[in-house]
Amino acid sequence: MKIFRYGAKGSEKAGVILNEKKYDVSAGNFQYNRDFFANPASLERLQRYVNDNSTTLKEISPDERIGTPLETPSKILCVGLNFDDHVKETNLQQAAEPIVFMKSVSAFNGPFDGITLPKNSVKSDWETELAIVIGKKASYVSEDKALDHVFGYVLHNDVTEREFQIERGGTWDKGKGCDTFAPVGPFIATKDEITDVNNLRIWLKLNGEIMQDGNTKDFIYRVPKLVSYLSQFMSLLPGDIISTGSPAGSGMGKSPQRFLRDGDVIEYGIEGLGSGRQKVVAYPQS
Repeated sequence: MKIFRYGAKGSEKAGVILNEKKYDVSAGNFQYNRDFFANPASLERLQRYVNDNSTTLKEISPDERIGTPLETPSKILCVGLNFDDHVKETNLQQAAEPIVFMKSVSAFNGPFDGITLPKNSVKSDWETELAIVIGKKASYVSEDKALDHVFGYVLHNDVTEREFQIERGGTWDKGKGCDTFAPVGPFIATKDEITDVNNLRIWLKLNGEIMQDGNTKDFIYRVPKLVSYLSQFMSLLPGDIISTGSPAGSGMGKSPQRFLRDGDVIEYGIEGLGSGRQKVVAYPQS
């Protein structure tokens, strides 16, 4: 199943995608929040509601805003340098274990809501990524059980201010967690919707020109490893997001380097997970 939310920011309603069409299911009192993902019966109830109301479901107008496909998670965890080609283009140092950082929940953003460049930003960059949505609390899980804790997958763009990340000292988080820097969606696909999560095309265009064109087959660390690894350090809660890293093609890897500017448009997507579009605007001048 593919689930999404639509409507004005802060008052989004629940929807499902059936045969590439979007339908409202809010009358069934569905809310895509931690309780929904934590309850194993949620999908069954949603499927039953869809079946029982198949002839009367309201189709959503294409003019409706598509919001984040779930309510704000307790945390957004990200894995850095998970593709060899991206490691090489950035000249960053790969570690013996997965590199982990967090994005602030205030970065959480809809798939078409736009990106605001932070004040004093000079090196804001793009990174299209596959993200995991947790469906069952995971604490100290083994790799062979890790997928039991995955609800599904979603598109994420790990927007990054490289100067803040690399040149300002400390951890990566301050270059990763700026407002609007975690656009997620347009929908979450349940595990069964994705035939092979290790063979999905990942792409991004900047102003119509292809910048990224990779594939999840080139993961260094795959989904079960990442879920298991992260669960050794903290509990992963229902609705939490884990972003799995980006292939080559980021702005910092270009020669010459190219970073986001006011008025730029990025369009990006992953096979089976739809696409997003973000117009870039500069931080308002005071």
